[in-house]
Amino acid sequence: MSGGPVSGLLRPGRIGRLAGWAGLAAGIGLTLVFAALPVVWMLATSVKPPGEYVTTAARLLPETPTAQHYIGVVDAGLLRQLANSLIVTAGATALSLVVGFWAAYALTRLPFPRRLDLVFLALVLVIKLMPPIVVAVPVYQILDALGLIDTLTGLILSYQLYTLPFAIWMLLGFLADIPPDYEEAAAVDGASTGRAMATIVLPLAAPGLAATAVFTAILAWNEFLFALLFINSPSTATLPLAIANRITEDETLWGPLMAIGSLASLPVLIAMAYLQRHLLAGFSGGLR
Repeated sequence: MSGGPVSGLLRPGRIGRLAGWAGLAAGIGLTLVFAALPVVWMLATSVKPPGEYVTTAARLLPETPTAQHYIGVVDAGLLRQLANSLIVTAGATALSLVVGFWAAYALTRLPFPRRLDLVFLALVLVIKLMPPIVVAVPVYQILDALGLIDTLTGLILSYQLYTLPFAIWMLLGFLADIPPDYEEAAAVDGASTGRAMATIVLPLAAPGLAATAVFTAILAWNEFLFALLFINSPSTATLPLAIANRITEDETLWGPLMAIGSLASLPVLIAMAYLQRHLLAGFSGGLR
């Protein structure tokens, strides 16, 4: 005679599965807490008055929340710096996607003599792995000769050393997954190369383009070294420079620093939320 539903739940195999699921849930919970704690701490510090975040007693939540840090950084020109970062990030990302897409498409579709495609990819990889400070001086001289020092256009062009090699390598995998048979069939039906590109390749590569755009934008959004070297005036400063200016020899302005960090995170989070569907499709290999 069976012991009823309770005894069924207490079978050794089922107990093991329940324990496994409980352990998995606990692990996921701890991971989420570990990942979210710095963000929560940043948001909490951004609304703490100076007397609270400089105390030795560590408290997560503020006792008397204030918006003075947000008001102060906005009055200091944060909106201008935010607009500069948005312009530079959008320009650098768009340029990298356009050039990187055509480069990756050529590498996956056109025959290259003497394996020049591999040589080109190796050179691109070397540029990507090269420390940026190594090329800072020649890039500065080129921008200076073109009159692009202390301009957003100069930053957009210089950021291609970061973003373009990454875009080429990332798009290469997505375009290689698109069978050339689709374009050959379109050519048989009378479609030109441009039409086949617009109606077949681009829609199929959309998840890969979205995923590449997100990570390329993050690279440009967080770039600091070239902005520090090539920007001289506050009117063309970007957000990383605004963040660095809150760390001085005498003190670290934690309240304004965390306020800028909170505001600087919003555009990336909004872009990630908007492109989430394409991003997941790109990671899963949109055609598979």
